[in-house]
Amino acid sequence: MPVPESKPTIAVDTRSLVGPPSGIGVYTLSMLKALAARGTLRWIGLAHRDLSCAAELGQAGVELEAQAAPFGVWWQQRTLPHRLAASDIDLFWSPLLTLPVRNPVPGVVTIHDLSPLVLPAAHRLKVRLSFLPFLASTVRQARRIVVDSVATANDVKRHFPTCSDRVQVVYPGIDPVFAPGNAPDIARTRQELGCPEGYLLFSGTLEPRKNLASLLDAWEALRNTSSESLPLVITGPYGWKSRSLASRMEKLRPLGLHNLGRLPRERQVQVMQAASIFVYPSLYEGFGLPPAEAMACGIPTIVSNRSSLPEVVGDAGVQIDPDDGRQLQQAIAAIASDPALSSDLAERGRQRSQRFTWSRAAAEIEEIFLEILAADGRLAPR
Repeated sequence: MPVPESKPTIAVDTRSLVGPPSGIGVYTLSMLKALAARGTLRWIGLAHRDLSCAAELGQAGVELEAQAAPFGVWWQQRTLPHRLAASDIDLFWSPLLTLPVRNPVPGVVTIHDLSPLVLPAAHRLKVRLSFLPFLASTVRQARRIVVDSVATANDVKRHFPTCSDRVQVVYPGIDPVFAPGNAPDIARTRQELGCPEGYLLFSGTLEPRKNLASLLDAWEALRNTSSESLPLVITGPYGWKSRSLASRMEKLRPLGLHNLGRLPRERQVQVMQAASIFVYPSLYEGFGLPPAEAMACGIPTIVSNRSSLPEVVGDAGVQIDPDDGRQLQQAIAAIASDPALSSDLAERGRQRSQRFTWSRAAAEIEEIFLEILAADGRLAPR
């Protein structure tokens, strides 16, 4: 579609960037920077507080505004509609799953997954109450529903069949910093972690849906069977229902478990690059960015055969039944003991990861915005 001579204004829900970005926050930040770099549209990030990455977005050319509110849902449903009603806003995009019930401008929403609906027991009540009451109205009014995978598209269409013609898949990208490391840096990171021969890596929020307990079971069995099996490194913040998991990980430290918690972005990349195998036995994912990042780093990757993960990894990784601990053990042992298999998976993963770029994702979602703006007569004639 031709680029308009004057720039329509897209307002964006940036609440996921109030704190350190993870998950949806990484998506929002990366997508917004890539969209701003295209120079086609004017971007305003809106939230109920100042953003942690305000300088980074400002440098990218994104304007930012904060309308103070006691908490995010209140802001979205009560405060935000007044700002959207101003004459300078042409379209509103929410990368955070829901739209205001009263939305005075055309709205586009990104639904990353339907886990609060499909797996409600895997989420705390606060999350369910901030999402489920507004889901039906969001799907009903959204001019386009962007999803991260065909698996999520199928979930949305199954639960909301009347919106099928408005659902569109736009795969997220992988930040370019996730790339194979060089040998000296890998060796240094492994020495710093006390794992000179390498390690298994899990990265993600520590919550029930990630199925980390199954990985701990498989890894503990391997370590008890052979002292030569690789140690396990875990990175990521604690989520809900993680107290017992934290206690168990502490008890497993003598066996070689390293729980590093949430890491700065640069350190997370270093730890990813130095891993021997990345393991992600999650029960449900809308996309699964950590295994995609691992593949980009050239790390052999094991994922569960559920939801979007087979779609993302394809034959470039090993897929296992997350309910079958023995199968997970065998997959880890097979890669760790076979350098040729490890090398083959690393190369196939690296090649597959190249299809996921933020520049491509931004071009695809921008086209959606332009189509809606054109249909509403909000693009200036050339």
